[in-house]
Amino acid sequence: MAAEYILEMKDITKRYGENTVLSNVSLKIRPGEIHALLGENGAGKSTLMNVLFGMPVIHATGGFSGEVLIDGEKTVIASPHDAMRKGIGMVHQEFMLIPGFTITENIKLNREITKPNILSRIFGSNLETLDMKEMSGDAREALDSVGMSIDEYTMVQGLPVGYMQFVEIAREIDKKGVKLLVFDEPTAVLTESEAGQLLKVMKDIAAKGIAIIFITHRLDEVINAADSITILRDGQFVTACETKDTNAVRLAEMMIGREGNDGEFSFVTAEPRTFGKDVPIALNITHLAVDMPGEMVKDASFQVHEGEIFGIGGLAGQGKIGIPNGIMGVCQAKGDVEFLGKKMTLNDARAALSSGMAMVSEDRRGVGLLLDESIEDNIVFNAMQIKGDFTRKFLGLTQRDTKAIRKHAENMIKELDIRCVSSLQHSGTLSGGNQQKVCIARALTMHPKMLFVSEPTRGIDIGAKKLVLETLVKLNRELGMTIVMVSSELMELRSICDNIAIVSEGRVVDILPVNASDADFGLAMSGIKPERGGEAHE
Repeated sequence: MAAEYILEMKDITKRYGENTVLSNVSLKIRPGEIHALLGENGAGKSTLMNVLFGMPVIHATGGFSGEVLIDGEKTVIASPHDAMRKGIGMVHQEFMLIPGFTITENIKLNREITKPNILSRIFGSNLETLDMKEMSGDAREALDSVGMSIDEYTMVQGLPVGYMQFVEIAREIDKKGVKLLVFDEPTAVLTESEAGQLLKVMKDIAAKGIAIIFITHRLDEVINAADSITILRDGQFVTACETKDTNAVRLAEMMIGREGNDGEFSFVTAEPRTFGKDVPIALNITHLAVDMPGEMVKDASFQVHEGEIFGIGGLAGQGKIGIPNGIMGVCQAKGDVEFLGKKMTLNDARAALSSGMAMVSEDRRGVGLLLDESIEDNIVFNAMQIKGDFTRKFLGLTQRDTKAIRKHAENMIKELDIRCVSSLQHSGTLSGGNQQKVCIARALTMHPKMLFVSEPTRGIDIGAKKLVLETLVKLNRELGMTIVMVSSELMELRSICDNIAIVSEGRVVDILPVNASDADFGLAMSGIKPERGGEAHE
C-alpha cells in the first residue's frame, strides 16, 4: 500500500552554535500536491530545504535532530546528489546554469547521452561521443513541456532571466524518477504573463503525480496554485492548512505575526506630488543607449526632479533594468546624462559614485555583494574605496577604523532588520532577502544625493518589502533624497512614486502620473502611447 505522504519531515531542529535556526519544524507533502512553504526571510525555509537536500553546511555543523521520511520510510540524505538519486530536485532562485553552454547542454549536464564509435569499441566507453540528436530531442521535449519555443541549441549566455528560469525548470523535468520538486521563488524574475505560464506548468507537473514544494512571497500565487500550506516564523512551525480554508490576509498575518491593515501588507502608500518648472532637474537623460544583454536600451530620454521618487516600469527584457546599469557604469552606454546640472562621464562607475549617485543592483549576488566577505565589510566597502570613510591615519598610514565600521554596520543591521548572527557573518550565507538589505545598507552608507534602486523587493518577504518601501519614502521625505526606482511590480511603483516611465523595446514609451488609468499603463507596456491616438511608439 502506497504511503499517504511522499515526504515527511518530523520535528526538525537545527542549531548553529548557540543559535537555534529551526525548532521542532514539521512538513508533510502528498504525491501530486503543490505545497506552499511560507515565511519571512530568516524564518527558516532555506535551512529546512538544506536539511532536505543533505547540504554540506548542515552536516559540517553538527547535523540536525528529527526525522526525514520518503514514501513512509525513514531515510538519511547524505548529499544533494543523494537527494537527486532519491527523486528530489530543485529549481533554484539563483540560477545554476553555465552561460557558455547551450540550452541542451545545460539540461543534460551530468546526464549526457553517448553513442559508441570505432575508438570506443576498441579502447572503452570513455571515448564514446555525445549523442547530440537524442540529447536535443530530450531537451526539446522538456522545453515544450514548459511552453518554451526557443531553439534548444541557443546559448544560455545573454538570455533574459525569465528564459533562464524556464530552462532551469526544463532541466529538472528532464530528470528521470523525480518524485518531488522544490521551486524556490520561481516567479521572482518573471513578468506577470510568464508567472502565469509557470503556475500552469507547475499544475501540469503535479497532475503527473510529482509533488511540489512552492517557496514564494507572492500570496496571490499561493492562493491560485497551492493545495496546502505550511508557515514558518522565526525558525518555528506556525501552522499547516488547506489553501481553501484561508486567504491572503490571514496568511500574511500568520507570517509576520501581526495584524494587517485591510489586507495591504506589501505596500506603503505615499501621496504623489507634482513638480513645477521652478523645481530644479536632478537628472536629465537624453538619447541614452545601453548594451546590456537581455535588457538593451535603444533610446531613453526623461527628466527627474530634485526630491522626486521616479519610477521606471515595464515588462521583463524590455530595457528598464539597463537604464540604471548604463548610468552607473556597470554596462556600456552612450548618450547624454546630466546630474545636478553637470554632464556625467559614462562608462565610469567610480565617477558615478563620486558624483553623489548610488545604486542597489538587481543582481545582488553577481554585482551587489562580496559573498565571501562579512556583512560589515560589504556595507562600508564603497564608502571606504570612493570616499575614504571609516579609515584613520596612524603614523602616516591609512588604516581601517574597525570600531567605526562595526558601530555603523550594527546600526544598519538594526535599522533594516537584517537577520543575521552578527555583523561578521559572511554575506553569502544570508537568505536572499537579507542579502538585498545589505545591498541597500551599502548604498545608503554612501549618503547619496540620488539613489537608484533596481528591483529592490525581488525575492523579499512581505514584512521586508514593507520595510524597504518605507525606508525609500523616509529617505525621500525626511532627507530630500532623489530616488529612481526600477521595478517589475507596477503596484509597488504606483504606491510610492510621483511619476512612472514605462519602457518597451528599449525606449521610454510614456511617462505617467501614478493615478493614470490601468488602461494607460497597459497600453504603454504594449508600446503604445494613448496621447498619440493609439499609434505605436516610434
